Amino acid sequence: MENIHQVLYAIINLYLKSETAGSLDPAMLYHIGKFMGTLRKIYTFVEAQQDRNKIKYLFRNNEMQNLLKDCHVGLDQAVEVFAINTRPAMANDIGEMKKTAKTMHEELLELIQTLSDTSTSSDGSSVYLGTNDLKNSSSSFSMLPSKPKIFYGRESELDHIMKMIAQQPARIAILGGGGMGKTSLARAVLHHPETSTKFESRFFVSAESATTSIELAALIGLHIGLDPGKDLTRAVVQYFSRAPSLLLILDNLETVWDPIQSRGGIEEFLSLLTDVEHLTLIITMRGAERPAKVHWTHPFLLPLEPLSDEAAQQTFMDITDNVYAAEDVNQILGFTDNMPLAVDLIAHLSDYEGLSNVLTRWKTEKTALLSVGYDQKSNLDSSITLSLSSPRITHNSKELLSLLSILPDGLSVAQLDHGNLPISNILSCKAVLLATSLAYQDSNKCLRSLVPIREHIQRFLPPSKALIKSVCRHFYAL
Repeated sequence: MENIHQVLYAIINLYLKSETAGSLDPAMLYHIGKFMGTLRKIYTFVEAQQDRNKIKYLFRNNEMQNLLKDCHVGLDQAVEVFAINTRPAMANDIGEMKKTAKTMHEELLELIQTLSDTSTSSDGSSVYLGTNDLKNSSSSFSMLPSKPKIFYGRESELDHIMKMIAQQPARIAILGGGGMGKTSLARAVLHHPETSTKFESRFFVSAESATTSIELAALIGLHIGLDPGKDLTRAVVQYFSRAPSLLLILDNLETVWDPIQSRGGIEEFLSLLTDVEHLTLIITMRGAERPAKVHWTHPFLLPLEPLSDEAAQQTFMDITDNVYAAEDVNQILGFTDNMPLAVDLIAHLSDYEGLSNVLTRWKTEKTALLSVGYDQKSNLDSSITLSLSSPRITHNSKELLSLLSILPDGLSVAQLDHGNLPISNILSCKAVLLATSLAYQDSNKCLRSLVPIREHIQRFLPPSKALIKSVCRHFYAL
């Protein structure tokens, strides 16, 4: 870390002292580019070390050793190129820059402390940041995600949440299937004017990389600037207990709550967090179930459903730069069933390739057309696969889902109860698909799946011939 800091200071110093108003010669820019590449490798190595579950799949030990070696070589080259240790003048400049930065940081902390003291004396509230917190402020990783730029069709849900937030304290679960816009809704709440006014602090933590309650506490501790520790559960709760009103959003909580072995610990941790009366908690989770041990605010927010036709059309037209015939737009949106993620991806693709080309490609590529990204937020197949990876999804549940993939109108209650389908515990399977939001019940109580999910299942988990024959016999007998 010291070498990295030294190189960064050297680059800043070169920029400030360049002869032509802050410009650098091409050779120096080349070396800066190489240094940036080294930083990316260091980031990759550190991230892999923190996620042991992924590392054993992504890297072999020798590859990690080679990556570490590349990091050392690249950093040594950067130190040599910028001649930090051999240029006394530069070393002096860097030393002065460090002193200046340290002085400015201390002055900023003193200013914050003064403002906190003033606030305490004027309204009697407790001081938000204690001395230790101020010293650790530079290590906080509390950068908030941006406000969603295109946001249609969730006005009623947003209004519902804001009304619940007006209650003190609020505990809210944003539920729904993958790609339904849960994170976007949470970000809209995060940046709502009333939220900014009501809460002195707001934290947005993605729980995606956590596998236990201890790891989740560590992630939260990272965002609020706590020193690393073996188990930060108590420290996190204590920090929030002595802070004034705050909003904590835990995104993608299902990844750590879904596994049975970690569920109890997560629910106990949530219970401890909600014991802090002035803490408003919002979670986003795939599925339709809320964690236990939390008194969720009534009336519950219902699991998110697909966008209305109007909202899907507005989203599509805002993303694309061309004016298309309404008939073509409706046809291509029909492939998405108004699932927000699918609408977003197909709109961007149409803007790039043209709507007619996308319509042609869909006939053969289906959901693969919308699966060129690297994570569930930019890859439709990855998003659906993540839902299918839930520990609750059994082989029989997948059988029922594969059957739904070839039945656009779904299965009625009578067909599930008395259809003699060769799927064991079919009603239990139905409950699992509803709980994970891989299926839904329409107004006629028929069990159905959205078009993108059906297309994905047909491609990756098609129904067996025996299952198809059984269904055919059932419908022929009607």
